[in-house]
Amino acid sequence: MNSSHRINKKENAMIDLEKHPCFNIEAKGKYGRVHLPVAPKCNIQCNYCKRDYDCVNESRPGVTSEILSPEQALAYLIKLKEKMPNLSVVGIAGPGDPFANPTETMTTLRLVRQHFPEMILCLSSNGLNVAPFVEELAELGVSHVTITMNSLDTDVTQGIYKWARFGNHGYVGKAAADVLLENQLVAIKMLRRFGITVKINTIVIPGVNDHSVESVAEKAKELGAELMNAIPLFPVADTLYENLKEPDMLTMREIRLKIAKHLKPMTHCARCRADAVGLLGEDDLEAKKIMSEVINLSVETDENRPFVAVASYEGMLVNQHLGEADSLYVFRETHNGYRMVEQRKTPPSGIGNKRWEKLAELLNDCRALLVGGIGQSPSATIGRTGIRIVEMTGLIDEGLDAIYKGKELRTVKKADVFKCGAVCTGKATGC
Repeated sequence: MNSSHRINKKENAMIDLEKHPCFNIEAKGKYGRVHLPVAPKCNIQCNYCKRDYDCVNESRPGVTSEILSPEQALAYLIKLKEKMPNLSVVGIAGPGDPFANPTETMTTLRLVRQHFPEMILCLSSNGLNVAPFVEELAELGVSHVTITMNSLDTDVTQGIYKWARFGNHGYVGKAAADVLLENQLVAIKMLRRFGITVKINTIVIPGVNDHSVESVAEKAKELGAELMNAIPLFPVADTLYENLKEPDMLTMREIRLKIAKHLKPMTHCARCRADAVGLLGEDDLEAKKIMSEVINLSVETDENRPFVAVASYEGMLVNQHLGEADSLYVFRETHNGYRMVEQRKTPPSGIGNKRWEKLAELLNDCRALLVGGIGQSPSATIGRTGIRIVEMTGLIDEGLDAIYKGKELRTVKKADVFKCGAVCTGKATGC
């Protein structure tokens, strides 16, 4: 079989990887891509990055006009595809990091794959929290992942990032650099083990990491990466590097020649926004109008799943971690408002991931699960069945309004205080 095609396991569809304009320069002027802005939170703070919302005047990573829910993102994509039949790639690149928002990211990918089995799926991440999701990414046919790695030297790295958050811990200085680098290397190895193409992005910061870019290329090659994109620093106001000068063309040419000793350098990067859409470097101006329309949509959901399950201590608030829940409240929408129809016992703890498989079967008539917190393992297992998972804290009715009426959910996820196995993948004695 031609190496430019991959069989999607779930839909048995042929995906033509040659149509990815970022990885194949010949596709640049022929095929479009869309970045779905479903991931607002980030788990690191780069000293060159400032995330902006509702901004139409800047074209750079971290900028978006709107934040979409997974269902809104699908509705947006459906409308875009009607307008742009040459749209071949769906990516998630922020405006934060996809895996600082894993529930939203994975739900969006599942929805897109279900409705567009032929579409190329890709992601751009700092790599800090990629590893736990690699196996499902491969199952979904995600073919390309970009990891931003700016140095292998912890002394250099700690000057590029203000902080990092991994698991339930925050890190600064050398500790932040250590945890980031360790997880980036693991992520690249795992992605390649599952056959996912890896591109490395490196932001070239004059006087900071410009001397160490080649060592990143050498290590990336050793780990199996196939492409590297050296991106000149774009000085952004109100960041640590706002007064540095952007590297000139000669400097970037010399750096790319060094990269070429190890990896193929990318030469046609467009510094895409988190909501970029259209041909590379030629974003479609009408897409913002379509996105604004979608924001106000009440998204239709499968009527074969009329119920919503809720993790709650008392039946009024979404305030319980799924791993703590001995039972779930089940609601449905009626002509007279929302009605609690029953409480369903959850499968017993102590059986590992089988607990979540059984729970997914138990909730097969539910379109959504509202929880105060959820681990990566149950989120992946339950989410694969098409159940939308919403992490929040607040009134149950507000969560139900978001599911049934498409209203904006203003409540936020509660603090991560549940410690069993840290991410619900411990020794199966709790979750």
